[in-house]
Amino acid sequence: MNKLEDAIISLLASHEVMDEGQYPKSITSFTVPRDRFIDAARALKKADARLVAEWATDERNFGKGFGIYTCYNKDTEYLIVRAYAPLEDPTFPSLTKKFVSAWRFERQMKSLMGVIPVGHPDQRPWIKHEDWPEDAYPLRKDFDPSCPMPRVHGEYQWIRAEGEGVHEIAVGPVHAGIIEPGHFRFQAVGEDVLNLEERLGYVHKGIEKRFEALSWDEGARLAGRVSGDTTVAHALAYCRAIEAMTSFNVPERGLWLRALMLERERIANHIGDIGAISNDASFAFLYYQFMRLKEGFLRTNLNFFGHRFMMDRVVLGGVAVNINADGINEIYSELDRFEKEFERLVIIYDESPSLEDRVRDAGILKPEMAKDLGVVGFVARASGQRLDCRIQSAFPPYDRIVTKMTVLNSGDVHARAWVRIEEIRDSVNLIREMLRTLPLGEVKTSFKTPSPDVSGFSTVEGWRGEIVYWVQSGPKGEINRCMVRDPSSVCWIAVEQAIHGNIVPDFPLCNKSFNQSYSGHDL
Repeated sequence: MNKLEDAIISLLASHEVMDEGQYPKSITSFTVPRDRFIDAARALKKADARLVAEWATDERNFGKGFGIYTCYNKDTEYLIVRAYAPLEDPTFPSLTKKFVSAWRFERQMKSLMGVIPVGHPDQRPWIKHEDWPEDAYPLRKDFDPSCPMPRVHGEYQWIRAEGEGVHEIAVGPVHAGIIEPGHFRFQAVGEDVLNLEERLGYVHKGIEKRFEALSWDEGARLAGRVSGDTTVAHALAYCRAIEAMTSFNVPERGLWLRALMLERERIANHIGDIGAISNDASFAFLYYQFMRLKEGFLRTNLNFFGHRFMMDRVVLGGVAVNINADGINEIYSELDRFEKEFERLVIIYDESPSLEDRVRDAGILKPEMAKDLGVVGFVARASGQRLDCRIQSAFPPYDRIVTKMTVLNSGDVHARAWVRIEEIRDSVNLIREMLRTLPLGEVKTSFKTPSPDVSGFSTVEGWRGEIVYWVQSGPKGEINRCMVRDPSSVCWIAVEQAIHGNIVPDFPLCNKSFNQSYSGHDL
């Protein structure tokens, strides 16, 4: 039974239209009147749906106005609802009273597309900085990205806490470590944090706009650069969305190799994060040991996939690299060596009292808050949410090789680290099974381009969590719009909530336990 689809049909009766050009056909899409957009959200909230993403399109080249899109999820069901706003009145009802995650989605839609969420309590820009002209909307079709924008004077209005003894601490946007820029503004009394507000967008690169000028094949390369530590997962999500638009079937060996690379990417990043969490708790020994293990994985990637991070190895139609018997045997041997050393280090992590003192009961994101914010990935699973696309939106080989989902409820730094530990263990087992069942045959076949005016949707469980792509072809069969929703788009806001009640020196540790992407968020 499709509970979300039934909720829309029951609410709107004949006022909704089912869209025929949405692929895969398992994803239902409805067009509703603009004045019923909030009613649809209310009905889906009542059905216990999660707001996955919200975005806008410029469809004037189709003879329409601005498309206002939402995607919802419950269990295995994904559903898209859209409405249209005319050019002369580019407004739509805000969903913020129903879904907290709409808060930043809608601010971004206003900043980059110029559509106005009526009733949104915070009309400050998001992603677009205050020194841009107010009427510059980069995602509109008439915006020319080749022309430099004039700089105007603007000042961002920060949320402030006031009272006796309250002081403000500014961190960033340039940081001491080799990381991307993001600004954090604390209000504290002594060392106790009262409030934290983030200001992101410093690495906005116009990626969604750039997609519109590329061929379908070139789009896969750009997707692999949305967030450099997640190149496999992003490229895979893009390719699966495009392949859905053409009902294209990737060769089975190609599917298995895609998943193999996805799990290797997951292991490498989780190892690095566990080491970094240890380092931020002043346990440098574990940091260097975990980084040594990560380096071994990256070198194997280079030897057998031709790139340390496996960039540009997932392509439309399959994968760009095969693996021979020697490579399979070497990966088996690597996993045996890795597993033994990894378990030795996990014991050290788990039995260190000084480390335990720092990671337990720090940076707590309670399950009810995690659900309200709509977080995904290991952040969600560490806070009681049973979300994993490899299970709820399974594609080959995950529909045949079952993933183990580890869910904890404490929601603290330790839980986010321990979920990573359990996922590394499971990924090792998944890779062994993938190698054991690796089909013979081709790894890539010729790909045909999509027809005009169709759209494709896909989700992939990257190492940070659910990655979402929605791609629309234009009147001539070109890329009209590519919406990217990295896990960081919904998880960054949780960092602000998890730091409440902690002390300022614990922020680096709490932040690292989330380790969200600036690049994937800023787009």
